[in-house]
Amino acid sequence: MVRYSHFERSTAEQILAWALAEFGEGLAISTSFQKEGMVVIDMAARMSPDVRVFTIDTGRLPEETYQMIDTVRQRYGIPVEVVFPDAAEVASLVSTHGPNLFFREVSSRMLCCHIRKVRPLERKLATLKAWVVGLRRSQGESRENVAKVEAANGVVKISPLADWTAQEVEDYIRAHHVPQHPLYGQGYTSIGCAPCTRPVAPGEDERAGRWWWEQDELKECGIHFLPNGQVGRRLDVLVHEVLSAKPA
Repeated sequence: MVRYSHFERSTAEQILAWALAEFGEGLAISTSFQKEGMVVIDMAARMSPDVRVFTIDTGRLPEETYQMIDTVRQRYGIPVEVVFPDAAEVASLVSTHGPNLFFREVSSRMLCCHIRKVRPLERKLATLKAWVVGLRRSQGESRENVAKVEAANGVVKISPLADWTAQEVEDYIRAHHVPQHPLYGQGYTSIGCAPCTRPVAPGEDERAGRWWWEQDELKECGIHFLPNGQVGRRLDVLVHEVLSAKPA
């Protein structure tokens, strides 16, 4: 097994330079165009004109996120690869549970994330050797142990900004004039699907605007978070139900 713990002493630039050289076309940046993702894109684009970027279009994104796809294409000349969920799976999800099931309970919300985000991501990762994300350890309890480089399920996951602070992200954005998602100007501090994200009030946690109707839950979509056993078992049942009902 390849060990990557030595990268904990490396800078974000050093890690990205290594990843681009090591994985080439097999490497891609995954982003929803939040601040951290844009920093990673800007940093990588300065190193290679051929860096790959992909995003997952869940079908429920705010219009401003689509604007960011065009912004990245125009600013960096990067043809953003847009990944979609399986249309039949989404149809089965909505037919079985309704379009706004996420308000009902945590497991239903995670089911929606699973069909619209997790499964498309898994299909995309199956085509890659490595992927880069903008996770930071200080973003929340569920991310505090994120490694800068780690191998999982046959693909290498790279989080070059893992040890960055929010201020370091802001400083980089100002220094390099990195484009920002328009919703930040409207009080958003974390941006996802339109129905599941709201602006935050002064003093609130930066992820308080995600799934704000949930109380005392670790707020993750399932991509970076393994739910506790109870939610996991319920989620497994719901996923099986949706996939079984999918048209052939």
